[in-house]
Amino acid sequence: MDRVRKIAWGYFAGFIAVVAIGYVPGFHDADGNLFGLFKLDLYDDSLHLASGIWAGVAAWLSYRASRGYFRLFGPLYFLDGVLGLITGSGYLDGGIFLYGPLDLSLTIRFFANLPHLLIGGFAIYTGYVLARQPAAAS
Repeated sequence: MDRVRKIAWGYFAGFIAVVAIGYVPGFHDADGNLFGLFKLDLYDDSLHLASGIWAGVAAWLSYRASRGYFRLFGPLYFLDGVLGLITGSGYLDGGIFLYGPLDLSLTIRFFANLPHLLIGGFAIYTGYVLARQPAAAS
């Protein structure tokens, strides 16, 4: 199996784990914030579950489907992180539409959106750089 599909399987496992961790009380603070930073709601869980299933189906189908996943998913997630960093709300979970810009400290906005920036950025790298290299489609 090529590395692009292996990375897609990793994204599948990671997103499923994120959804599962959201239901483990030990990861929440006294206010119900995950890792003390933010609350995940049904919209977030649905987004993460759909992202994971999409990655898993793409990995199962083919190299081409996995590459397409990263090329679409990466920019969407990265830009969601950028919007969240600027406004405190993202668009993928509907936060910017439901709650509007949030008055959060820069530290909270940074750490709350860092996962989307890293996950989206690595997906862009995978879809547009790793997937172009000849060894990727072996």
